[in-house]
Amino acid sequence: MAAMAQNVVPPRGMRDFLPAQKRQRERVLQTIREAFSDHGFSEIETPVMEDAARLHAGLGGDNEKLAFAVMRRGLGPDDLRTAENPLDLADLGLRFDLTVPLARFIATNRGSLPPVFRSIQIAPVWRAERPQKGRYRQFIQCDIDISGEAGIVAELELLTATGDALRRLGLTDAFIRVNDRRLLFAVLDAASVPAEQQERALITVDKLDKIGDDGVVAELTESGLDGERVMGIIRALAAGQVPDDIDESALAAIRDLLDADCGVRLEFDPSLVRGMGYYTGAIFEIAHPELSYSIGGGGRYDGMIGRFSGTDVPAAGISFGFERLVDLVDIAGDGTETVGLVVDKKVPAQELVATKRSLVESGRKVLVANRARNVQSVLEQLSALGATHFAFVRPGDSADALEIKPLD
Repeated sequence: MAAMAQNVVPPRGMRDFLPAQKRQRERVLQTIREAFSDHGFSEIETPVMEDAARLHAGLGGDNEKLAFAVMRRGLGPDDLRTAENPLDLADLGLRFDLTVPLARFIATNRGSLPPVFRSIQIAPVWRAERPQKGRYRQFIQCDIDISGEAGIVAELELLTATGDALRRLGLTDAFIRVNDRRLLFAVLDAASVPAEQQERALITVDKLDKIGDDGVVAELTESGLDGERVMGIIRALAAGQVPDDIDESALAAIRDLLDADCGVRLEFDPSLVRGMGYYTGAIFEIAHPELSYSIGGGGRYDGMIGRFSGTDVPAAGISFGFERLVDLVDIAGDGTETVGLVVDKKVPAQELVATKRSLVESGRKVLVANRARNVQSVLEQLSALGATHFAFVRPGDSADALEIKPLD
């Protein structure tokens, strides 16, 4: 009896990548990494898991609800039946972003780091999302952060490095929306929103692109707030007007950012919220005209590291949502000649290995395929694997004797 077919696709929201896709992804990642490194950022690495209590410390906003929990070892059926909260059974969790692990990293390694530390993290994260276009359960983030710098130079360095990376990726139409959490709270104060309701009000304002002005006004009004006043102030700021009850100083930091030349277009967006509750100052969102969603974002988060270290450390960061931008980018290879060897079955293994080694030592990359009746199919497979040239290998052929031709 034949074995039953099994479901062999990846888990929902996770993907396999074929060689051509993987090559393109790595080229884009390398371009981002080089841009960030050229601006003085140093790459670090943190574990894929953190303590569950740290991941659920109230720093990750709604993303905490999407964290994958890792159950404690040694649990039995009685534990599973009697647990009031499943999270009580978890001691670890997969990271849902790179900012919480970075804060823990800096708190752990502060004595080994310079007073102002510029870091790069490029790594996968996991969220229990409902899979849809642009949203996956495993995806890569590309973060740069500056800790220990309280002045606006941190934000300007982040924006400049980001702008350079976008330019190298060919995303010259991309731009960055800018706002400041302090201005948002000033807007809510002017609209008489009680302090205990302000975070909830910001969650509503953050839905503006989904439910529109009327939807935001209605939802705020249902909560007993003056929705018309909130949106009226935001509309006025967007039009370049500053209502009398908004302190001009709340706009000063934003103006300082907008006046700088960071090599990328900056736009003031007074409705920009960013959903993470840990932001304390300037906030950013990277946009592209071809997409209805952002391709990255960040901001200042001065209070987070102190939650772990007991000592306040100013910090700011910005992150590319890699999966959202990679499809916008087409980066050519590095020009290295990649030779596909189409090998006759009579070629001794020792000869083949010697030929391959000689070609590699000459600075080429080498792929190997067995010759088949349908030679064109073999060449197409080599091309899909990245070959730029090909050569037929027969018994007795040395590397110098091969006729290497372009693979059109």
